Amino acid sequence: MKKVVLSALVEDTSGVLTRVAGLFARRGYNIDSLTVGETESKGYSRMTIVVRGEDEILEQIEKQVAKLVDVKEVIELKDGSSVCRELVLCKIAVTPADRQQIIAISDIFRAKVVDVSPDSLMIELTGNQSKLDAFLALLDGFKVIEMVRTGITGLTRGTADMLAGEFD
Repeated sequence: MKKVVLSALVEDTSGVLTRVAGLFARRGYNIDSLTVGETESKGYSRMTIVVRGEDEILEQIEKQVAKLVDVKEVIELKDGSSVCRELVLCKIAVTPADRQQIIAISDIFRAKVVDVSPDSLMIELTGNQSKLDAFLALLDGFKVIEMVRTGITGLTRGTADMLAGEFD
């Protein structure tokens, strides 16, 4: 199975998320990760969708998403020609003895301590999936109280944009 990261530029209209997610549900495709946010262009949002499957299934998914009425364009964010990131917030139970060790691990990964209490630390880390996975693996011996990951978001490298020529 192959993993694909799709970037879809969609009109910022009511129900667009439901229509995109519904397409996946109707066809029995699983979404590994989905992020949606506003863009630099008023009236448009960008969806970053991570899916896994065989090549022919992934090709079908991309074509079917592109056919949706609210979708302006869909591209695959490929390794090397795009930058993809994810955010994790992790609340860890700490004792005075292990507080410094967790801070040291965070420093190695350039993570930020964003909240401190007598019994916990909240860490924020941004990076690619493998960086986040490696960080979380090092926290394996500690008690993670809560954790949340945003899912992947990304853009292609260079000056090209998905709306090139749209507003000329």
